[in-house]
Amino acid sequence: MNTTIQQTFLDLLNQHMGIAHRISRAYQADADDKADLIQEMIYQLWRSYPSFTGQSAFSTWMYRVCLNTALAHQRTAKKRKIEPLTARHEQVPDPPPDERQDHLNRLFDAITTLSPLNKAIVLLYLDELSYEEIATITGLSKTNVSVRLVRIKKELESRLTKDTKEN
Repeated sequence: MNTTIQQTFLDLLNQHMGIAHRISRAYQADADDKADLIQEMIYQLWRSYPSFTGQSAFSTWMYRVCLNTALAHQRTAKKRKIEPLTARHEQVPDPPPDERQDHLNRLFDAITTLSPLNKAIVLLYLDELSYEEIATITGLSKTNVSVRLVRIKKELESRLTKDTKEN
């Protein structure tokens, strides 16, 4: 590819890099695993970029590639059966989170328990994509997205309420 195309890709990628970070956070708990997943997403985006036709927004296309990469990564990770490092392996403790960060962490913890498709839908919703854009990315109908979001919100509210009562 020529340098103009490379620079255009990099500019678009940098503009929308938050998409990859949010998706990796929802699909991976460990910081190293998140970094690996983001690296794989960037690779897949670069590999797929020649097929980007511009029929949809770059962010819509990027969501689709990143979500598909996260789902594929999750399937292959289940086959690998790698034992994660435990707290005793860590050298430096994390700083205590502030209250807002604690709420955000609890929300993402609840999101990680959702099915892969519901996880994708709620992430797209939290990024303020329209129901139509979510439908395009996920391959669902706009009505199905709406119905699923109502159910997802109820499920998340129930989990968060349950977690609050337990603590």
